[in-house]
Amino acid sequence: MLPELGRRGGGWVAVQAVLLAGVFLSALVGLGWPDELEIAAYAVSAALLASGASLLVAGAVQLGPALTPLPAPRQSGELVTHGLYRLVRHPLYGGGLLIALGWSGIFGSPLGLALTVLLELFFELKSRREEQWLVDHYPGYAEYRRRTPRRFVPFVY
Repeated sequence: MLPELGRRGGGWVAVQAVLLAGVFLSALVGLGWPDELEIAAYAVSAALLASGASLLVAGAVQLGPALTPLPAPRQSGELVTHGLYRLVRHPLYGGGLLIALGWSGIFGSPLGLALTVLLELFFELKSRREEQWLVDHYPGYAEYRRRTPRRFVPFVY
């Protein structure tokens, strides 16, 4: 069992904030791209950023009143299994990963890419802890998890 890091998981949020800040600050030490790759790198990175932002916003909107920055569910929240959540269990994390990847790509930041890999590993652990809380809180969560195998990005991962 993974640690709670606070009654509702506030410690997980604090570590996440540090990792995300590191990704965004890595732009300050980005190396840029060679001229022959610059346009393609920017285009791919911008597409990743836009996809991540769309995934993040859609996931947040569909959660509605169940949305919380903490990994433990709200007592009054309802399990959301429709819309985007039919395809993926943690689209907010997936959106954050795509944004971090796109951001790091735009600035050609190896440090940002390394921190994005670390962020992915962190989200993997955080989502597992969150799912322990969700199974305890929602009787139907175990079945939902079984029928929704993608964790972060629809059709991909």
